Amino acid sequence: MSDPAPDGLIVVDKPNGWTSHDVVARVRGLAGTRKVGHAGTLDPMATGVLLLGIGRATRLLGHLALASKSYTATVRLGQSTVTDDAEGEVVATSDASGVTTQAVDRAAEPLRGDILQVPSSVSAIKIDGERAYRRVRAGQDVAIPARPVHIAALTIAEVRAVGSCLDVDIRVDCSTGTYVRALARDLGAALEVGGHLTTLRRTRVGSFTLDEAHTLEALAEPEAGELPVIPLDAVAQRQFAWYVVADDAVTAVRNGRALTARLRQTPEAPEGPEGPVGAEAAKAAVDAEAAKAAVDAAVDAEAGGTRPNDLAEPDTDENRVHRDDGPPTAYQPGERGAGPEGPVAVLAPGGQFLALYEQHGPIAKAVAVFAPA
Repeated sequence: MSDPAPDGLIVVDKPNGWTSHDVVARVRGLAGTRKVGHAGTLDPMATGVLLLGIGRATRLLGHLALASKSYTATVRLGQSTVTDDAEGEVVATSDASGVTTQAVDRAAEPLRGDILQVPSSVSAIKIDGERAYRRVRAGQDVAIPARPVHIAALTIAEVRAVGSCLDVDIRVDCSTGTYVRALARDLGAALEVGGHLTTLRRTRVGSFTLDEAHTLEALAEPEAGELPVIPLDAVAQRQFAWYVVADDAVTAVRNGRALTARLRQTPEAPEGPEGPVGAEAAKAAVDAEAAKAAVDAAVDAEAGGTRPNDLAEPDTDENRVHRDDGPPTAYQPGERGAGPEGPVAVLAPGGQFLALYEQHGPIAKAVAVFAPA
């Protein structure tokens, strides 16, 4: 048996009719390891970008799932379904042939920007500990609270008549947690003709797009050779704000120690996974002692000379990785990575991805360590 695939990401173009778990199972066989997972489910009817993590990269998936996303989709106006998509039974019909393109765009306007969206009743959201779709299938009425999402763009690409219905092709850029089929439902409701989703294709997750996605057929071809895995170092530098530490801080980061520094994104990207960090990035490397002194001074000024206890404490369980104190900070829609409050990838001077950190005031704490101690 061949060696397992290296740690990293594979961008898959999920086919229609496959569940996300089906794709994971297929790639487990191709990668020679069970340590494979995905960064955000796609419904069976949906196609497009599905990020799969292999090996240590599976620990990144919860953060990657929070990245903003892009879709192309088709909304059918004039029919409502129980699932808000084409897989559900039609529950109402209406003549939408008189709806104009201008009317569709006006109806879409309130669905742009920061909105409160009620997810589909057959979503996987848990209501009192049970998935909403299971309650619906059991004949129960389900009321899911609205939740805030951000629709950075909702573009009407084409409108065409299909009998008494109207098919509307749209492009959507949105935050994590957005249900495109709920947008279809709400667009139809605003026009008073009903609507549901007939096609959905995810074209982007964070910085990863369809241009680099691979079909399952291509991955399985014997002549393809090794799987096209994007190494962890490259993933970190592409998707997250990142920070280079000095040589004398690498060991501390490898062990998940807290950093007494305010992490920031370096001004220039490294040359790539096979090259060294560029000169501009190297200038941003942390001098551990200087950073500690600067933070101490800031803390003294802001807190009357009182330093947080864990600045002086040794490597305790509280400061180690694998902490489970809530979900990671959500990414800001439309930004390259996590945004100013999200996780930061910490790199060694040579560009190796060491760990993810999150800022807690003047202290940065490890979320997960990716380099062996």
